[in-house]
Amino acid sequence: MAMDPRLLGYLNRALDHEMAAVQQYMAQSRLCDLWGMAEYCAHFRQDVIEELGHVETLMEALLRLGMPPNATRLAPVRLGRSLEEMIAIDRVLEVDAVRLYEEAAAYCARVRDAAHQAIFERILHDELQHLQDLDKMSASLPNKEARHA
Repeated sequence: MAMDPRLLGYLNRALDHEMAAVQQYMAQSRLCDLWGMAEYCAHFRQDVIEELGHVETLMEALLRLGMPPNATRLAPVRLGRSLEEMIAIDRVLEVDAVRLYEEAAAYCARVRDAAHQAIFERILHDELQHLQDLDKMSASLPNKEARHA
């Protein structure tokens, strides 16, 4: 069976995105810890765990296709100078993920690749939940914490 280069592109872009998200959320978790914001530190740490699950899923998909996973185009970490700024930055990251997974799932549907479509849709569902969580977190920020720096 010939390798679908477009599918491979989606899988690699997704892996790059998820590895960048792991890096960003981990750095934000550590920063919140330094700021003494244990609740937000734990929240970002949980995001790291969820994103690592996506990394694992994408790596397995690549390996099943006989391709080595190779996340080499990671977006730079953007921390933010306040919790409010972090959440806004993360929202952009998650919107980009939603767009990527919607496009990838639609492509897989067009070429009748149900297995990869299911992977992209499952991760898409998680990313949409992340967006909702960020919106709730943003709405509940007290002004004094939002303006930490």
